[in-house]
Amino acid sequence: MIGGVGSDDTRVPVRTKAVFAVGSAAENVALTAVGGFALFYYNQVLGMPATLAGLAMSVSLILDGLSDPIIGSISDRTRHKLGRRHPFMYVAPIPIALSLIAIFNPPAGLPHLWLFAWFTSFVVSLRVFMAIYHTPHLAMAAEMSDDFAERSRVLSWNALFSYLAAPVTSFVALSTFFKATEKYPRGVLNPDAYSPFAISAALVGLLFLFISAWGTRHLIPRMTAVPDHVAKFSASEFFKDVGAALANKSYLFMLIGFFFISLTNGLRSGLQLYIQTFFWELTSEQIRWFMVATMAGFFVSFFVTARVHMRFGKGFTMAFAIALFSVLYAIPVIARMAGLLPDASDPIVLPILMLTTFVTSIFAAMMSISTMSALADIADENELRFGRRQEGVLYATRTMFSKIDIAIGQFLAGLALDLVAFPTGAKPGQVDHETLMHLAWIDGPIAIVPGLLSAYFYARFRITRAVFEENKRLLAERRAQPS
Repeated sequence: MIGGVGSDDTRVPVRTKAVFAVGSAAENVALTAVGGFALFYYNQVLGMPATLAGLAMSVSLILDGLSDPIIGSISDRTRHKLGRRHPFMYVAPIPIALSLIAIFNPPAGLPHLWLFAWFTSFVVSLRVFMAIYHTPHLAMAAEMSDDFAERSRVLSWNALFSYLAAPVTSFVALSTFFKATEKYPRGVLNPDAYSPFAISAALVGLLFLFISAWGTRHLIPRMTAVPDHVAKFSASEFFKDVGAALANKSYLFMLIGFFFISLTNGLRSGLQLYIQTFFWELTSEQIRWFMVATMAGFFVSFFVTARVHMRFGKGFTMAFAIALFSVLYAIPVIARMAGLLPDASDPIVLPILMLTTFVTSIFAAMMSISTMSALADIADENELRFGRRQEGVLYATRTMFSKIDIAIGQFLAGLALDLVAFPTGAKPGQVDHETLMHLAWIDGPIAIVPGLLSAYFYARFRITRAVFEENKRLLAERRAQPS
């Protein structure tokens, strides 16, 4: 931060970047377990109607999203010997792990409504405690350097660990827990695999969360303390914080853009396993190789994003990456709908799908890194206007919009499955062709539209490198003045 961790040397040590990023890896271990498998598990394995399963995911995301800015505002205004961020990071890990285990271990024989209540309760618990950890954790990133490109490097490490955690979790799950058996050739339909999978993911997440919290404690004395003129948290101060954040036009355009891209992501994440298993008729062993392509794409983005920011700026990078991500992801599905591609039994299909995954992963990671780095620049601009740092509120309000919109997408995904009459306990190769085509329309052409709308709003981000450097200069002058 200006006057903080990055004051004497704008370059953050690699060890600090890595330990910080481990916390985001933990989040994605837990959220991949839930977001990637829970809807499928409750619908196809336990027999809950897809609309109910999607509604449970949506309720949890909305409640979680609403809690994010409150947690961010409390964190921004916290005065504690452990600083503004770490007290929250020490409290949350154990409840996160217990909630994840409970999600995949419901009592046997529950009727659908009680199963819905169980699922909803523990997904809400998981997400709220994850917000208690992750909102303060992520807010630290804006304080770790005051350099235009170094902020992008810090968040490149964060995105790399975060994005690697998702495919690694899925790859290990599909290779170990959901591998094919004689009874279950499609391992994701094996009910006995989900409990050990959840326990393992919970333990790994717990370890990573504590590593990041403990490994970044040396930053506490160097982070910005809450100024004396800033009041303690209250309802009125919370609404002032949110109002100040929304008064920034660049931030407002980012929120609108994030709303639309999250709708695309919510639809696609809810339908992904259905498309892979029933539309392409892939086995778990084939699906896991997409994770390798995903990781390769993330590595490319890790090395190039900061350079792209220096050349083209963050606004252009965000808009360009979102537009390409939205369109390229859908091309194989559209090609098969048009009769240009067969299913995965043809040897050419799997390499095409992996190549598409690799390329879209580059742009997905670039999009995330750019967004997080731009939020740190907005924090500088708002400090100039309002005299206080708002990293927690800025990151959290953006996350709130994301979660509410993904919730809508997840609910729409569940609703779509019921509207197209997708069968419960379906078997690959036996689902009606027309049903699959209806599903493909949603995952392909329809999901592109909000992504392109998102690119339009991200293109209106106005903090260029020149504006950033001027804000940095003015903040340095202000801080040099006596209180």
